[in-house]
Amino acid sequence: MSVMRIRPSIVRIIGWLTVPATLGVAAYFGTFALYGERGYAQLIDIRTELVEKHSQLAQLTDQRERLEHRIQLLKAGDPDLVEELARTKLMDGAPGQVAIPRQRH
Repeated sequence: MSVMRIRPSIVRIIGWLTVPATLGVAAYFGTFALYGERGYAQLIDIRTELVEKHSQLAQLTDQRERLEHRIQLLKAGDPDLVEELARTKLMDGAPGQVAIPRQRH
């Protein structure tokens, strides 16, 4: 008979503890979902970094294309590019040498 009296009180205590326990578990996992190693805040940081890396990739791709174009011109023996490179190197030439660069039009 004493078991019957204890049982409703245990059920009542468990009922009272269920709500705080559920809220505690939800708060724990909610915090982890927002600020954890793979949470929402980390996702935003990774997306921002990805946008920056795409921008850097676009700049490097553009620079590579320009350099490849110059290489093709050098291979073809483009006289303008050869003259430009020669003038650039010769301006840094001998000591005491004076070079006056022409203005571009």
